[in-house]
Amino acid sequence: MNQPKVLVVDDEPPIVRAVQAYLEKEGFQVYTAADGPGALKAARAFRPDVIVLDIMLPGMDGLEVLTTLRRESDVYIILLTARVDETDRVVGLTLGADDYVTKPFSPRELAARIRAALRRLGKTGENKQILLFRGLRIDPSARRVWLHDQELHLTPREFDLLQALAEHNGMVLSREQLLERIWGAYYGDDRVVDVHIGNLRRKLGPLGQWIATVRGVGYRFDGEPAL
Repeated sequence: MNQPKVLVVDDEPPIVRAVQAYLEKEGFQVYTAADGPGALKAARAFRPDVIVLDIMLPGMDGLEVLTTLRRESDVYIILLTARVDETDRVVGLTLGADDYVTKPFSPRELAARIRAALRRLGKTGENKQILLFRGLRIDPSARRVWLHDQELHLTPREFDLLQALAEHNGMVLSREQLLERIWGAYYGDDRVVDVHIGNLRRKLGPLGQWIATVRGVGYRFDGEPAL
């Protein structure tokens, strides 16, 4: 039986012990690290399915770790932040984090977030057809995207957003609908959707204009179908 692998990175031993004990009890294989360099080393060796990453770390802060990891991997990353200011959260999401949890938090809440992420990432998409547009190809079963002949490297959240919008081409999806479909049970700021949409538009280049903002509601994908 393959256990889902989680890397927990935090420099506060009580938090690490509590989270590790709970996740292991829930059936996860858990590795830990206490600083930035150790996080990178563990991520490369352990190849986790999910990384829980504290922003405030010695040696190299969590945002630096996140930036480095995003050059190497699309691993699902949940940020831990103790700050009430939304700046850290927005910066983290802009740099490619998939989700965040604000301290203090319960290990149960964190485990629920991880399980929800793994369910979405584990979907095979066997009955999903490839979505074809002029200059854009989306393969839901392989979770791969090509812009013209160049493969795009999207984070898990960015891919899920693109797939959801493209599957409803020409239709408006509210932020609430996107949160429910992609994040599941979510109690944070719905601005998280806006940040990921901004990242996705940049990666799509000129085709990013296909994602239209419907003010006060959400977003609409206006893709040109392939001939």
